[in-house]
Amino acid sequence: MITKYKLYFLTLVVSLLLLGCASKQNFIDKSKSITKETYTYHTFENKNKLQLDFYQSINYKNTKPLILYVHGGGFSGGARDENYIKNYCSKMAKNGFAVASISYRLTMKKLGFGCNTEASLKKEAFIKASEDISYATKYLIDNKKKFNIDTTKIILVGSSAGAEAILNLAYVYENKILAKEFKYAGVIAMAGAITSIEKISTKRAIPTLLFHGTKDKLVPYNVAPHHYCKKNKKGYLQLYGSKAIANKLKELNTSYNLYTIQNGNHSWNSKPMFVYFREMISFIDHQVLQSKYQQKEVVKKISDYTSTDL
Repeated sequence: MITKYKLYFLTLVVSLLLLGCASKQNFIDKSKSITKETYTYHTFENKNKLQLDFYQSINYKNTKPLILYVHGGGFSGGARDENYIKNYCSKMAKNGFAVASISYRLTMKKLGFGCNTEASLKKEAFIKASEDISYATKYLIDNKKKFNIDTTKIILVGSSAGAEAILNLAYVYENKILAKEFKYAGVIAMAGAITSIEKISTKRAIPTLLFHGTKDKLVPYNVAPHHYCKKNKKGYLQLYGSKAIANKLKELNTSYNLYTIQNGNHSWNSKPMFVYFREMISFIDHQVLQSKYQQKEVVKKISDYTSTDL
């Protein structure tokens, strides 16, 4: 018997084969079936509003897994609708996913995230972003029929500060916005880190896909201070990057993939969205939707990539 998800991925494989014929630059122009609509998902007491862009393909009628994307920008900049993000979200929607790209409070907008900014404010930025992602998730769950999404299959994806926010949400943040029984189905983090690995447990662990360059000077690949600030700086904040998170998940014998780019810099907070798009699809297919166990670590060199790849 063909299950709903087997049928879904049969369609997905065909889509991927067709996708190979289109360049990423022309993708949006060729995706006439993709719709994008903007919604306000939360309004604060001061009337400030947070919005999300919702992408879907009209060719997929069944309930869809949801990709919830969180942009980077040091909690002080960036936007949910930058061109490369729209391209990525459209590409995901073309492959049968519902996609929500969200805005969140940029609490460090006037402060920056450097070594002269109080570490306590940096931690607060992680918390506020996690709150906002939770509000977005609740809005989408509350409107699941309208958006035609499978709320048991919500996958977090984030870049840089967005990766820090989603990892914090999944592994550190104590959520009081979402129902206690709710759990994200998976997380894909590009150049992210968290403030502690102590709360990562077998109970909290979810399938995790990590990408990180070893020469990232902003967000540490393993264990180091954020921005590599000195201990005497008020912005000193110890972080645990992708390697440290992978080590913890390995110790717990839970499912994860780690892609290490030797000598890669912080630009690898977004490059995997296109260089490793198919690997993301495969991860979601096997480890998230089919719940297949895998622990995988891949090490690549910059020389392994061509200018066309990047």
